[in-house]
Amino acid sequence: MKSKDYDYVIVGAGSAGCVLANRLSENPSLRVLVLEAGGSDRRFWVKVPVGYAVNYANPALNWGYHTDAEDTLNGRASYWPRGRVIGGCSSINAMAYVRGQAHDFDDWSAAGAAGWDWAAVRAAYARMETQSDRPQSGGPVWVQNLSDQMNPFSHHFLAAAREAGYRTLDDINQEQTEGLGFYRSNVRNGMRWSAADAFLRPALKRQNLTLEEHAHVVRLDFDGARASGLTYEQGGQTHRVVARKEVILSAGAINSPQLLQLSGLGPADLLKSQGIEVRQDLPQVGEGLQDHLAVSYQFRASQKTLNAILGRRTGRLAAGLRYILTRRGPLAVPVNQVGGFVRSHAAAAVPDVQLFCNPASYEVTPEGKIELDRDPGYLLSAQPCRPTSRGSVRIRTGHHMDAPAIRPNSLATEADRTAAIRASRILFALSQTSTLRSVTAGAKLPSLDTMDEAAMLDEFRNRASTVYHPTCTCRMGQGAQDSVIDARLKVHGVAGLRVVDASAFPNITSGNTNAPTMMLALRAADLILQDAG
Repeated sequence: MKSKDYDYVIVGAGSAGCVLANRLSENPSLRVLVLEAGGSDRRFWVKVPVGYAVNYANPALNWGYHTDAEDTLNGRASYWPRGRVIGGCSSINAMAYVRGQAHDFDDWSAAGAAGWDWAAVRAAYARMETQSDRPQSGGPVWVQNLSDQMNPFSHHFLAAAREAGYRTLDDINQEQTEGLGFYRSNVRNGMRWSAADAFLRPALKRQNLTLEEHAHVVRLDFDGARASGLTYEQGGQTHRVVARKEVILSAGAINSPQLLQLSGLGPADLLKSQGIEVRQDLPQVGEGLQDHLAVSYQFRASQKTLNAILGRRTGRLAAGLRYILTRRGPLAVPVNQVGGFVRSHAAAAVPDVQLFCNPASYEVTPEGKIELDRDPGYLLSAQPCRPTSRGSVRIRTGHHMDAPAIRPNSLATEADRTAAIRASRILFALSQTSTLRSVTAGAKLPSLDTMDEAAMLDEFRNRASTVYHPTCTCRMGQGAQDSVIDARLKVHGVAGLRVVDASAFPNITSGNTNAPTMMLALRAADLILQDAG
């Protein structure tokens, strides 16, 4: 089998891989290869912002993972879509652009990720972004203020927030993040602006960057203790590539630890149980998994919401025509409209709950399809920001196409169970404001009105679901006993190998993880180029 040589081989063309591909290929003397297991993102429902509801369950666009059933969630397994398409999760997510809170990154530094504190990452965010209402900004990531297009019902959420004692903000990414406001989104000219749009597509004009689609990596290859390249399958053929400088895993919080384990890097007992030669005993590979769990309550509304438009065929047709003609209207606005960070109790040192308030009610079918109600409704949702429970991702077999076991270990700590109750109480308090009561016709079952704290926790166990933010499975830290990679994202004890994606987070950030993942990759590219001289 003949091999091809590159300087850098990047596994995954997702939120992190697209950033790396752009930055590393800026140097024309470097040859860069990107391998993506999925195909093109040039699809109508990928580009239309409201298409999130369509892409959510499309097997052509994502891995469609499921967790193991969890006793702590009353025996439920969870559906975990993960991007398998150019742009990765940034091509199928809800497009909310949330940096996170300053203390998230100071905690990273305290956990052993030196140089990743808020002062350091804030500059990277500023360098990366173009804010639609701030012409002086000039980065590749377009962050759109869509407040002028939000459904009119959404203004009731902001009024209710003020009534409940919360601040309202023009921008929830400002320095003081506490309060609620309209979410800003990765939307440009009425279309999704993914990491592929921001970073990869411009870079593909360069002769030194190669992208291979539908390329499934089988394993990493080694020369002694150095990662020298990898083997991948594409179209029934097996290929080998040599990485003269480095292999960089940007396959995400599920696939990056899976690939390390398949290649002999991971917990020795796990690898031996699957007949895999142990190249490096790294007990933390696949461990430390963190995710956000949110609980939602829905209400029938006495005023028009998005259901009056998108819940009915005539409304959808009118919205579609408007979108085609103007790139504006309901189809041009992502599902998340209002939200932000609040404190769940007076003793909280920092905001510890993220809220989502959406002017629509809906049902999710067993197949994962989202169907809006015909009659007006709205949704209130809350997620504890910083869960303390940690789970794992572990291979079940030695074959690269077999899904690993995903065990989130949700609500394993008393702190997380208390946080679930407090998050539910916030939703109840918000729903009881005179502002929302005046536009509410009743609660869709179940109703918070009749619940004590024990019932709230049980309902959280029964219905809370992932917010699709898996992180930390190859986390940064000080050594192999507490982490997988160092603060420069190099795998402990293995030369020529880094992990650059959300799995590298030492701790989960407070909010949506796409923006922090792109920021991490931007700073990682700086480190990689520094180390290369």
